Amino acid sequence: MAELRLLIGDDHTLVRQGLRRILEDHARWTIVAEVGDGREAVSQALSLKPDVAILDVGMPLLNGIDATQQITRKAPEIRVLMLSMHSDEAYVTRALQAGATGYMLKDSADQDLIRGIAAVASGQSFFSPVVAKRILDDYVRQIAGSKTADRYASLSEREREIFQLVAEGRTNRDVAEVLSISPATVETHRAKILQKLGIHNTAELVLFAVRRGIVS
Repeated sequence: MAELRLLIGDDHTLVRQGLRRILEDHARWTIVAEVGDGREAVSQALSLKPDVAILDVGMPLLNGIDATQQITRKAPEIRVLMLSMHSDEAYVTRALQAGATGYMLKDSADQDLIRGIAAVASGQSFFSPVVAKRILDDYVRQIAGSKTADRYASLSEREREIFQLVAEGRTNRDVAEVLSISPATVETHRAKILQKLGIHNTAELVLFAVRRGIVS
């Protein structure tokens, strides 16, 4: 497994210690900082530039979602895996809109933490199974209630390729390299995908992908 530099942000010392114990088995992963509030998380992340920041949603001085937004705006190369006690779609949506590429429930951290870090570090999205199921169930209820045809079927083969790569958290440049096309072409397809699906941003695109089981 690749070498990674990690930052842990949680206001509970016992939680930070628990996460550290899980991670200590991975000799090639280094915890470069442990912080207890959102402001310190932003400061340390921008100073130390970890590969992955694992941030609790509910931190003092600055909550984890707003801290994520500041980190990813100023250092977009840092991947953020969000920790939370809440599986509600509203929290997941806010975290994604802030720039997080993963959302993990605290009560499943012992099973999901390693997989989640590895996924977001490699440019993919990650959601705890309970979160992914909640989002999928909500989607199924919406479809059943509205009787609306699945708009995903309207995407072309190329648009579906780009849709999945974007949903995995890859940039336009990354997608362009994978598909051997220009970033400008990727952006054109991306705009058409959003229009066809009736969604407005990448966060909604990722949720759509999770609901369909395209990414997990």
